[in-house]
Amino acid sequence: MAQQLHFDLPAKPALGRGDFFVSPANALAVAMIDMSQGWPSGKLVLSGPGGAGKTHLAHVWAAASGARIVAARDLEQGDIPDLASGPIAVEDVPDIADHPQAQEALFHLHNLALAEGNRLLLTGRGAPRHWRLSLPDLQSRVDGTHHVALEPPDDALLAALLAKLFADRQIAPKPDLIPYLVTRIDRSFDAAASVVARLDRAALTEARPLTRALAVRLLGGDATSS
Repeated sequence: MAQQLHFDLPAKPALGRGDFFVSPANALAVAMIDMSQGWPSGKLVLSGPGGAGKTHLAHVWAAASGARIVAARDLEQGDIPDLASGPIAVEDVPDIADHPQAQEALFHLHNLALAEGNRLLLTGRGAPRHWRLSLPDLQSRVDGTHHVALEPPDDALLAALLAKLFADRQIAPKPDLIPYLVTRIDRSFDAAASVVARLDRAALTEARPLTRALAVRLLGGDATSS
């Protein structure tokens, strides 16, 4: 079959509160985001693996609180007093483990925001004690921040995640596709994102509908298995 030319356009994720599926794997984190006025000392660390929903929840919180969101690696060039003037979310803090100046900026942002009574959300992969920030004063403040983790997905969350990833790409999969994928892919957010991208690419390239049969062929499974 001749291959069809296609454009691999990036998906546009839906980041609203109603687009986030709550399950036992993330219920505690969602509850903490929803009750940010009660964060101990006005700050929170939200951790989890890639694709777990850290950015999504940061946007949910920002929409509810009026917070701004900034990548940790951009703090070095940021206006720290301006960023500290309201609630602020700093994403991907472990990314600056080898960037002393960005860590200094985050240290000052942390102190100034809290001194002014503004809430601070920090996100990153893994537990904060593993972020390996080289600035001891910053690491100690991160270690002393209340921490909530997004856990690996259960079946319900994995199915909802797959549905959302397809919807982000404006794809309506056949009804039997998602249940099949839940039983066949690794139980991780990255695996879900990868298989959706692979299926989308294969369907576009071959000009075929996105069906369970395509997934069976792509994943090397058995079309008759559950």
